[in-house]
Amino acid sequence: MSWFESFVLGLVQGLTEFLPISSSAHLRLTAAFAGWHDPGAAFTAITQIGTEAAVLIYFRKDIVRIVGAWFKSLTDRSMRSDHDAQMGWLVIVGSIPIGVLGLTFKDQIEGPFRDLRLIATTLIVMGIVLGIADRMAARDESGGKHRAIRERKSLKELGIKDGLIFGFCQAMALVPGVSRSGATISGGLLMGYTREAAARYSFLLAVPAVLASGVFELKDAGEGHVAWGPTIFATFIAFGVGYVVIAWFMKFITTKSFMPFVIYRILLGLVLFALVAAGVLSPHAGESAG
Repeated sequence: MSWFESFVLGLVQGLTEFLPISSSAHLRLTAAFAGWHDPGAAFTAITQIGTEAAVLIYFRKDIVRIVGAWFKSLTDRSMRSDHDAQMGWLVIVGSIPIGVLGLTFKDQIEGPFRDLRLIATTLIVMGIVLGIADRMAARDESGGKHRAIRERKSLKELGIKDGLIFGFCQAMALVPGVSRSGATISGGLLMGYTREAAARYSFLLAVPAVLASGVFELKDAGEGHVAWGPTIFATFIAFGVGYVVIAWFMKFITTKSFMPFVIYRILLGLVLFALVAAGVLSPHAGESAG
């Protein structure tokens, strides 16, 4: 991997990690369209450390408060009813599915799941799911001629059951094209949470999973086409760009619909199917070097 490739891929990672369009799919597609080697699951996992560092800084007040309350609740029973302490436990519970499934299907994640036809399918299917969830949220928020506005849930109403459902939604993102934020936000909207609540918990839930995955994959850095220098460079690029995207996205979702992302996902999936069918792209483009 050249330094230019690592710059472009780091930029793509930072731009797409927090948007519901799948960063892993875009890293894979960027390499395929450019004729580069597939950056691989290890490169993706490590560069995600950069974007998660952006989450740690952006949500630093929330994270410090939650971690502090959680530790206090271990020895102080009166703290166990505290919302922040409960959030700490819910993030742990919600992280279990992706940890178990990530280890169970590690070989598939690094191999068959990176087939461009599967990525095209997940882009379209999850785009439709996000569209349905977004439409339901919009209907509740605006009401209608014959419907009253329906109050949506906040994170204070999050319990173990919903936390696990969020966790399984996040685990779906092990398949490139699904999107971690897209799956968890869709799940949250379908369960009746507000856009802001679903997005905030999605970002917090991703922290332990992504950091653990990146650390686990560090052993693969330097093997094959994943080299230390370019990978670290891409990680720093992803951090800077990712921070800007988080700030923009959290403001965007308070007033805007997810429909632009829905349309983009479906169109990209259809274009990808067409290119593969026409022989312009191989379903396994770049994999031979990975």
